[in-house]
Amino acid sequence: MPPASTRIRLQPANNSRIPFWGQLFIGGIWIAYTLSLIITDSGVNDLHFLHYVFLAFSLVYVGYVLVHNAPVFGTQSYLEFTPAYIVHKDGLFRPKQAFPAEEISALELVPQQLRVQLKEGGTYALSLRQVKGTKRKRALREQIRSFSSKHNIPLRDTQAQA
Repeated sequence: MPPASTRIRLQPANNSRIPFWGQLFIGGIWIAYTLSLIITDSGVNDLHFLHYVFLAFSLVYVGYVLVHNAPVFGTQSYLEFTPAYIVHKDGLFRPKQAFPAEEISALELVPQQLRVQLKEGGTYALSLRQVKGTKRKRALREQIRSFSSKHNIPLRDTQAQA
């Protein structure tokens, strides 16, 4: 990616009841427990294969937690400003939302949200709660301003007034 990137990385949404390290700890306990059952129960049980099934599910769970919360496969949640589009991606298994500049009638930057109003009448609210850090927030605000001025899109910034 070029150094003058227009992609703003978003942090994971942290909307789960158990924090990331707690989820990893639970998965580690499941794996350790299952491995201890496999080692100590050497074929005494007829249902010994269930230990391997549970071990596989525990490994899948830990992998799922890592994929959703750590950038294992690169940045999965971002807001990107291309020359002709605003692209919003909200996670690994979620589709991209692309908003062409010629279809945008107005942009509204309110605290914790970017509202995109389309010429067809639809309004999309993109959550900015995942943007962490003052440098990223400042870069995001500048990207929104430059995108709107480049494409002559009216921008209402209520954050500047506060």
